[in-house]
Amino acid sequence: MSGGGERGYARREGGAGPGGSGIDLDRRPRFPVPKGWKRPSRRRVRAIRDRLRELYGSRRNDPHGDPVHELVLTILSQNTNDNNRDVAYRRLRDRLGSWDAIRDAPTDEVIEAIRPGGLANIKGPRIQQVLHELGPEADLEWLREAPRKEAVDYLTSLPGVGRKTAACVMIFALDRPEVPVDTHVHRVGGRLGLFPPGISLEGAHDEMLAITDREDAYELHMNLIEHGRRICRPRPRCGECALARMCVARRAGLVSPVGGASGRVPSG
Repeated sequence: MSGGGERGYARREGGAGPGGSGIDLDRRPRFPVPKGWKRPSRRRVRAIRDRLRELYGSRRNDPHGDPVHELVLTILSQNTNDNNRDVAYRRLRDRLGSWDAIRDAPTDEVIEAIRPGGLANIKGPRIQQVLHELGPEADLEWLREAPRKEAVDYLTSLPGVGRKTAACVMIFALDRPEVPVDTHVHRVGGRLGLFPPGISLEGAHDEMLAITDREDAYELHMNLIEHGRRICRPRPRCGECALARMCVARRAGLVSPVGGASGRVPSG
């Protein structure tokens, strides 16, 4: 997941707008909290942000302004990489054109167009179902000003759309603060203690919003993904990790790093 690739396609077709409204979240966790776990302070989250920024740089969101584009793109991204997603999206638009044409096309044509993205037999009908739900105009511009809960609830009511997809629509298209939680963010955030052990992907979205300054949402999302890809993999490279001293999972002996647990921890 990233801000590049076929997200630029929407930017070329339409303009971006300002957008965004306040985050209205109960400060208490909305799930059973394991004994002994305490929500991290924003000061700690900012310290993690700063260390990631030293490693991967500061990130600025460049919203493309097309929520329908982002919705379809993120459905295509499920269980595949960015390159396959982009190929599938481009073939879909090049072959079938407009959203109403995609909605009304024979399903087999949609499936064939998006086949490079994987799971085409599932994603093709799902995309058409979503476009039918959006109505004849396939318009989601109202999300710009809608209360956050209303916007997220509507998006997650669509067929096959979960919290990650809704969060991607909100932040990448409309610049409304969200921290989409994919497998990288879930793994790295969990090891750093940003949310409790065993929390679902759904619960982790609200936790990340509760502890993240809204202006940092995009940067934290992108840099957590980068760290998950480079260092904090399923078998983490703890000996190379500049965040090792901040890592709750490492202190508790809950990870099996490459090279063993005795790997060198960078100072700082």
